[in-house]
Amino acid sequence: MRISGIFLAASAVTLKVGVVFWVLVAWGTPGGEPWDAPAFWTVVYPIALGIAAALGACFPRHAWLWGLLFMALQVPVAAMASGIGPMLLAGLVYAAVLAVPAMAIAAAVGALRRRLHEA
Repeated sequence: MRISGIFLAASAVTLKVGVVFWVLVAWGTPGGEPWDAPAFWTVVYPIALGIAAALGACFPRHAWLWGLLFMALQVPVAAMASGIGPMLLAGLVYAAVLAVPAMAIAAAVGALRRRLHEA
C-alpha cells in the first residue's frame, strides 16, 4: 500500500475523532474504560458504528482500516484513564472483537460510496 496524502489525512482524522470520542466516553464512565460504560451496548457502541460508517464514507479507499483504527483507540484511552495493567491484553482482544463489525460497516459504506461515485 502506497502512502498518499489522502491516506495520511484519513489516518489523522480517524485518530482525532477516535481519541475525542473515546475520551468523552471514558470521562463519563466509572473507571475510565469505555467498554464499562453503563450504556455501552445501547448508546456508545451504536454511535461508534455510525462514526465508523461516516469515516468509511468520507475515506472510501481502505475504509475497513478506519473502522479498525477507530475501535482500537479505546485501548490507549483506557490505558491512560486506568493505567496499564494485567487486563490490557484482555482489552486488546475485546477491542479487536468490537472492531470486526466496525470494519465491515466502514468497508460496506466505502464500497457503496465508490460504486455510487462511479455511476
